[in-house]
Amino acid sequence: MIKTILPALLLGLTAIASTALPAAPVHAEDQKPEQIHVRGSIVSYSGSALKVKTREGETVDVTLADGWKLASVANAAVTDIKPGDFVGIASLPSAGGGDGALEVLIFPPAMKGAGEGSYGWDLKPNSSMTNATVADAVKGVDGRTVTVSYHGKEKKIAIPDGTPVVTIAPASKDDLVPSAVVFIPAEKAASGPLAHQVLVGKNGVVPPM
Repeated sequence: MIKTILPALLLGLTAIASTALPAAPVHAEDQKPEQIHVRGSIVSYSGSALKVKTREGETVDVTLADGWKLASVANAAVTDIKPGDFVGIASLPSAGGGDGALEVLIFPPAMKGAGEGSYGWDLKPNSSMTNATVADAVKGVDGRTVTVSYHGKEKKIAIPDGTPVVTIAPASKDDLVPSAVVFIPAEKAASGPLAHQVLVGKNGVVPPM
């Protein structure tokens, strides 16, 4: 089942990672579409159209591209994070220094390296996303602190109690029901968001990213 999930997430993460690259002079025809994230709950789904009420209260019509892929997330635990794992962690700077996690995604081994790096994220103001390999995970006084490495750099991120920790799980179009929560990395198009992949919540677990 992972084989059916990987193309979706790999495509999405590659697109997300590209937004973090420094700007460089390019010809207009070489410019990639602007990437946007749609977070909200499904109003309706039919064929290649997904209507979503966003967390901001706006209702948007998302067009699903040919060959679009679908996946969900499943609950995991902080203790599941092991050295060598590849993780995606959204975080915020902590008042006492360092970063505090907002959510953690543990990638399947086959996705190691997808979207590697640390870059701005729009989950909350001033948040960042770090896709990196776990160097070590140690229990500290205030909970678990994970040290991750990417492109020769290291970053320590505290994971407070109650932080959502998830991993990739399968999904079907039957899961695209009204009120189901979705996270959609999409392209900004004249007709509205264009999506090649969708993450949908199921079994009470919602995409926290």
